[in-house]
Amino acid sequence: MSWDVIGHEWAETLLEGHIRRGEVRHAYLLAGPPGLGRRTLALRFAQALNCINPPAPGQPCRKCRVCQQIERQQHIDLAVIEAEKVGGTLKVEQIRDAQRTLALSPYDAQYRVALLLRFEEANPNAQNALLKTLEEAPARVILLLTAESAESLLPTIVSRCEVLRLRPLSPARLEQELLGRGLPPEEARLLARVSGGRMGQALRLHADPSLLEQRAQLAEDLFILLAASRRERFLHAERLAKEKERLRLALLGWVSLWRDILLAASGAGLPLANPDLQERLERVALEVGLAEARRRVSGLEKALAQLDGNLNTRLVAEVTLLDWPRLRIP
Repeated sequence: MSWDVIGHEWAETLLEGHIRRGEVRHAYLLAGPPGLGRRTLALRFAQALNCINPPAPGQPCRKCRVCQQIERQQHIDLAVIEAEKVGGTLKVEQIRDAQRTLALSPYDAQYRVALLLRFEEANPNAQNALLKTLEEAPARVILLLTAESAESLLPTIVSRCEVLRLRPLSPARLEQELLGRGLPPEEARLLARVSGGRMGQALRLHADPSLLEQRAQLAEDLFILLAASRRERFLHAERLAKEKERLRLALLGWVSLWRDILLAASGAGLPLANPDLQERLERVALEVGLAEARRRVSGLEKALAQLDGNLNTRLVAEVTLLDWPRLRIP
């Protein structure tokens, strides 16, 4: 039976081979953007390691008691460690709690598996605390880390893991996969672009229409703010800064839009990630030009990094919005 990890078949082949040949590493890092299927791949690997009735070596049946419990993240030998919320902080106390459990022999499975999600959110103390386990991993313990990139972690962490760099699907292939799941053609085409080729993100957008509504509102906010006065921008920044997560989502949404403006300004003729907004984005691109669009993308990426570094949220919001050019075309 296939692991059903769309777009990551090469990773399935590699991990299956490790199990089949008895060459399982003690730690793996699954790197790539959110919504790509990092967690799904990790859970499939945990199932393949511990399946009671595998149809073939390295292949989970996904139907037995153990496979079902791992799928639900409820198996006694599976520890899931993550920050309390996306954009939060994974703390050293969480790592130490997990280490006490990992020191014990597996209770019901062949391996104890620790799934450390979004490990780029671990503070330096937490990352350093994990080093001892990575260096002296107990027998029958497998550590599976997920992160946006290997570069977001301490080099000492990365050097002790087998790194799998996962990539998005091409929009054309994702569109076909979504059509195969019964989505209408127009929706499949839009979600394949808006999700950036990430199957998990596309399915979330399909399941929760309010996410697309939020995206549309962020786009409208961008067009309005580009024509707004300094006072109006200050007021909008004040509203955004009241909730750190709301500001993060706004910055992420605007990064996608400004990248499209950058593409349009470059004249490369490449398809945009927001095709339903193409005409309006191209009008902005004509006004701001390539250099300014590049500065705005860089500025937003810097703002996200500052937010992760716990810089004052209002300051981040104000600097970001006041740096935007004022345009005649909203």
